[in-house]
Order: sequence, then structure tokens, then C-alpha cells
Amino acid sequence: MTNLEQRLSKSALQLQPQDIFLFNAKANKIPGVINMTVGEPNFSTPDHIKQAAEQAIDSQPLRYTIPEGKPELTQVIADFLASKYQLHYQPESEIVTTIGVTEGVFTTLKSILEPGDEVLLPSPCFTIYEPDIRLNQGVPVIIDTSKTDFRLDPQVLQQTLAAHPQAKAIILNYPNNPTGVTYTREQLQPLVDILQQYDIFVISDEIYSELSYTTKHVSMAQLLPQQTILLNGLSKSHAMTGWRVGYICGPQKIMQHILHVHELVTTSISAPSQYAAQEALAHGLDDTLPMKADYQKRRDVLLQGLTQLGFKVTKPQGAFYMFAQIAPQLNQDDRQLAQELLAQEKLALLPGSFFGVGGAGYVRFSYAASMTAIEGALARLQDYINKVS
Repeated sequence: MTNLEQRLSKSALQLQPQDIFLFNAKANKIPGVINMTVGEPNFSTPDHIKQAAEQAIDSQPLRYTIPEGKPELTQVIADFLASKYQLHYQPESEIVTTIGVTEGVFTTLKSILEPGDEVLLPSPCFTIYEPDIRLNQGVPVIIDTSKTDFRLDPQVLQQTLAAHPQAKAIILNYPNNPTGVTYTREQLQPLVDILQQYDIFVISDEIYSELSYTTKHVSMAQLLPQQTILLNGLSKSHAMTGWRVGYICGPQKIMQHILHVHELVTTSISAPSQYAAQEALAHGLDDTLPMKADYQKRRDVLLQGLTQLGFKVTKPQGAFYMFAQIAPQLNQDDRQLAQELLAQEKLALLPGSFFGVGGAGYVRFSYAASMTAIEGALARLQDYINKVS
């Protein structure tokens, strides 16, 4: 019989399991582990959102919706973006709801890439971007940001585009996972001035936009609307990771083709989730505020504790991640260190090298975990340092 596995696509055969998922699964099998790996809010979805979904389940037929999402939902998404970020999208033709931003990234790349197309990718970055590019037969062009405070430097961008003038797209993510870095309007404008000189898509993943601590979030779509494909959703802002609601926004002539790809990926996202998302965006505009205040307290406790232990940390300005340079007295191999902490202290942190070029020598803490977990993590880290010292 033919070995059918070898007849799979080369891009699928080359894919490897996501290190984050493997490490997290290993950690969760250890009794008493303190797990600070996953970027998932430990808050519950607000009650009024859950009640809206329950009411829909009890009273609605819950059939397929149109692929872009219920008109009532795309309307409140448009209203939300206009109110929060001064973005103006036509709900019937410039917004498509997706199964989280994860599907949004894949669908967008599938819509724009031809075999061999280059995609600029500032790194360290979220772990799905590079394999998604490769799965869609694109070529990632990695830009190491570790020497420029984990921000894309305009001069480096200019040099990269000069070397790759036919690049099809660039993926930006801010506030950033894994570093917590974000951009002000003044920092974005030089990038915009360069990007608008090229026929390049700007895929802007702004899923953490509501969790910006030091400055009001400014969307790339506001500064470069004709080139930007905006990705966002409710997973982080409303503690709705399991509901799987994201959305893609962009110019109508682009979005009509992205919609056709989305239709083939999924007929439509879950109907109860759409009712929940509609409630969240219509009546939960301030739901994020108490969560954000709590995240800031957790951030400050973690930052102080890690600094005292000798880790070098840039204070995160958004999201809920701390990307910490390993203290000099510890094992500088971030993967080995993470395995030792898990085995000896039952403390789960993610190696920085999981997030690509520029991440080696760092570990990522998710302070979406509780304050109790954060304090326990610092105590176990101190215990480990005492042992190795």
C-alpha cells in the first residue's frame, strides 16, 4: 500500500507541534504546579455576557448565520471601533467575524500569499505567525528587535524593505506578545511613513488593544487605513478566550476576497458566541477596566520581585506578559532553565526562544495568573536561586 503520510503537502509535513502547547500540557500533569505559561485571563466572562448567550440558547433557533457574522454583531463591532479607536468600517462589507484572531491570521495569509511571497516578521513574536506563513507557502523574513527594546526600528524597517522590496506583507502585534511592548502615535508614524511607500499589506494584530496601560492605544488602521488589515477580538478584553470570537477589518475591495476564504474555513462562527459578543460590545465597553487595573497591580508586584532576584525586565506597557532576561547567576539556556524550574520547583515559565529570534536568554511570565500564583512563583524562583547559588 502507498505510504499516504508521505503524500501530505510538504508544508504540512514540515510543521512541528507548538512548543507552548507541549510544555503547558507537561506542566499541567504535575500536581501543585504554578503555571504562568498561558495567556488566558483568570477572570470569568462578565455575567451579563453569559446571560445573553443563555437567553439566545433558550429562545433562538441558533441556525447558521451569514459567514461575515450576524448584521447586529458586525454593526456593534463597527460602533465599538469607532468609539474606541476612531476607526470607521462599513459593517456590511468591511468586517468579517472569525474563530478568534487565530483563524483571522490564517485566513488573512491564505487570502494574500502566493508561493514564495515574503512576509516581514518582527521577532520575538507570537508563535503561530511563522508556521502560518510557511503553511501558506510564504517565506518569513525575520527582523530581530531585541537590540532596539523589542520595538521595530524605522531605520531597520527601511533597510529590510530595501533588501526585500517585493515583500507582500508585514505582521505587527502590539501591545506585544511576548514582550508587553506597545507603540505611541509618535513611534508609529515613522513606520507608517516608510510602509506607505510600498505596496505592502500591514497585518496588524491588536488583540491586546484594550490592555494598554501607559498610553491610549492607537491603531495602525487609523494611520494607514488603505494598507492595513486589522485583527482583533474579545478573548483578552472580555475574558472570552473559550468563546472564540475575533474579527478582521479592512478596505472593502480587500475584505470581499478575505470573506470568500473565510467562508471555506468555516460557514460561520458559533451563534451563541455571536450573541455573547454582541452583548459584550454593546453594553460592556468598560468591562475591561477592573481587569486592567488588577493586571497592573500584578505586573508591578512581579516586576519588583524579578528585579530583586536579578532579572532584567523592561516594564510592560500592555498585554499581560513579562519578558525577563535571565539573571546572570542562572543557567542562560532558557529552555534548560525552564525544564529545571518545572522539575525542581514545580514552576512553569515559557522559554523566550519559543518566541523566535531574539528570545534566547529570556523567559516569559504570564501575569494573567492570580496574585497568589505570582507571589508563589516568586517564592519558588527565590528557592531555586538559593539552591543553585
